[in-house]
Amino acid sequence: MKKLLSFKLGFFFLTIAFIWLKTYMAYTFEFNLGVEGSMQEFLLLINPLSSAIVFLGLTLWMKGRKAAIWMIIVNLIMTIVLIADVLYYRFFDDFLTIATLSQSSNIGEMKEGVYGILNWTDILYFVDLVVLSYIVVKRPELKNFQLRKWVSPLVVIAGTGLFFINLTLANEDRPELLQRTFDRNYIVKYLGLYNYTIYDGIQTAQIEAQKAYASSDDLTQISNYTTSHYAEPNEKYFGIAEGKNIIKIHLESFQTFLIDYKLNGEEVTPFLNKLAHGQENMIYFDNFFHHTGQGKTSDAELTTDNSLYGLPEGAAFMTKGLNTYQSLAEILDQNKDYTSAVFHADEKTFWNRNQIYKRIGYDYFFHDKFYDVTEENSENLGLKDKEFFEQSVPLLQQLEQPFYAHLMTMTHHYPFTLDEEDATIAKATTGDNTVDNYFQTARYLDEAVEQLFNDLKASGLYEDTVVVIYGDHNGISTNHNRAMEEILGKEITPFQNAQNQRVPLLMHIPGVEGGVNHTYGGQIDLMPTLLHLQGIDNRKLINFGTDLFSEEHDQTVAFRDGGFVSPKYTFVNDKVYDTQTGEVIEKDDTEEIQKLKRNVIQQLQLSDEVLYKDLLRFHDLENFKKVDPSDYEYTVEAFEDKK
Repeated sequence: MKKLLSFKLGFFFLTIAFIWLKTYMAYTFEFNLGVEGSMQEFLLLINPLSSAIVFLGLTLWMKGRKAAIWMIIVNLIMTIVLIADVLYYRFFDDFLTIATLSQSSNIGEMKEGVYGILNWTDILYFVDLVVLSYIVVKRPELKNFQLRKWVSPLVVIAGTGLFFINLTLANEDRPELLQRTFDRNYIVKYLGLYNYTIYDGIQTAQIEAQKAYASSDDLTQISNYTTSHYAEPNEKYFGIAEGKNIIKIHLESFQTFLIDYKLNGEEVTPFLNKLAHGQENMIYFDNFFHHTGQGKTSDAELTTDNSLYGLPEGAAFMTKGLNTYQSLAEILDQNKDYTSAVFHADEKTFWNRNQIYKRIGYDYFFHDKFYDVTEENSENLGLKDKEFFEQSVPLLQQLEQPFYAHLMTMTHHYPFTLDEEDATIAKATTGDNTVDNYFQTARYLDEAVEQLFNDLKASGLYEDTVVVIYGDHNGISTNHNRAMEEILGKEITPFQNAQNQRVPLLMHIPGVEGGVNHTYGGQIDLMPTLLHLQGIDNRKLINFGTDLFSEEHDQTVAFRDGGFVSPKYTFVNDKVYDTQTGEVIEKDDTEEIQKLKRNVIQQLQLSDEVLYKDLLRFHDLENFKKVDPSDYEYTVEAFEDKK
């Protein structure tokens, strides 16, 4: 070590070695990058080096100990980027983006979840900083640290050259890598976490510029696409629910595998199971998927209310909260004189809801100030679901009918904690706390929904109401595959993980017989379906989904990363599978499959353009007035005045 450090570049090389080691350690133990083959293994091994060499090479301009101190500072910055992504990945199974950082105010709302993902081993990421600082203090020869002026640019050029070698090899293994902007996993796997961060920053700047230069001409291609993608309504269902109340129940983190699942021989969700089997004339869509990305719950809200996909980076609720929207709530209001309301016993500022709901056009937002929230009746993020539903029904009864109401649950949220007195089923015993707890809060949510149904009937609201129940996103990420394999009794392959993205959709339509509907669809399809049930044609709207009851419904369901699932094919992690058998389709270059891939990417890109460029501000519809957010005020006093 002494000989190494006596060499002028010794400290430089040691710092690079430390950065490389802890980054590769994170790649191996923290991230699920899906590395396959020797080329990908090699790229994963070398990709931290180029950015480390370039950034540290810039410090070689400096003289004496100052250069070593700046190397430590650069190391610290790169470590913060690394540990931030590690913690975020543990929670969201995804990588941080610049857009996500604007949502940092939400972290305070999720303290239990954040604390739950910290490990004592995280301190290892900072050990090298202590070692390097000790060397700076104890090695006097570093005071004479000085190199010729040409060394620094030469090192930076070498690091840049290494990056382009890395990029060339990556493009050979994965053509059009940087054009596949939907999948951050690929960028990190092939180019490295630090290069990905730079790429994300450049991409974010480009996106902001798009809005500044957007015009009504940009909407033409999108309007042509959604018009051609339109599905004619089914005459049997068109207008059948006109004028009836709509209550949409949002099941937090609820995945379809829970339906009919038995833990130790006991049904986890007995009431929802009954609904799925036709009780209450409930229609159950068992091939229904979420499309959410980093926005999670807020993405589900955006998609179900606007038939737009969430963004590939960040949450539109946060970053596009000032956009123009043509939402389900506002269309129901302007076409059928509906009152609209969101019920969510959380702080009104969480996910920027107090602002974006005004753009969506919700008449009322019943947030935590409308509820009696105490320490005794709260758990995890806030008010327990049974208390929430019990206090929401009187508020529902005060709404002018017909109404569209969106009730959002919270108890079944990571880390899935529940008071012992509320638990009516034993935990699972996989040894993974997240998975083991998941079943207790799912049972609690099931009991809360049953209670709500009973209260709606007692209040007289149920008989004349369309009731929609849907899951917002997956609750168990791939970080828990070992435990989930024990739960499901099967290997969680990329194909199986795609199938696990099913979330339930149950729909009670007064006068319509229930049963299981095997149609493939997603949250993007809910808005056009509900509009057609009201007798409102969505042909001229910018909707990317299609009516689930239509014979022309598009059954190819896009995932936010560019993958998809359909009755025939599942495309995920660059492989095509037979959806019915789960077998890999070796000859996946057929025109049919390539067309599906192109259509999915086109749909996601066009939806992104709508949000990034705020294109609905240019969309003028006959008999539709753009929302004026100043018309809405979500205080208790404003609600009392309206009454």
